[in-house]
Amino acid sequence: MEQSIWISYDLGIKGDYSGLYRWLDIHKAKECGNNVAFLRFKYNTNLAEEIKRELSENIEFKSGDRIYIITSKLIEGKQATSGQFIIGNRKASPWEGYAPTEDNSTDF
Repeated sequence: MEQSIWISYDLGIKGDYSGLYRWLDIHKAKECGNNVAFLRFKYNTNLAEEIKRELSENIEFKSGDRIYIITSKLIEGKQATSGQFIIGNRKASPWEGYAPTEDNSTDF
């Protein structure tokens, strides 16, 4: 099978970008802005597991590195988009705390 995916990557300052860029180039990925690429990936049974395995074989990941994939497919006749981290985890958003809140309580 083949699936279109977007991949978002954050390897920090000292990340293995040459390994990642080599992998993206091999897969003829298209640049989509800072740290985002689009590509088509051929897989057998489990897209996320196979991408993770292939990336891990080609990139030296360090603690704090993150890879997030976004896919879109038809489910029950409707287009559905989903995403997941395949390397690393979600962090606190840098925009948290910018929106006004409804909390008018008094702190003692």
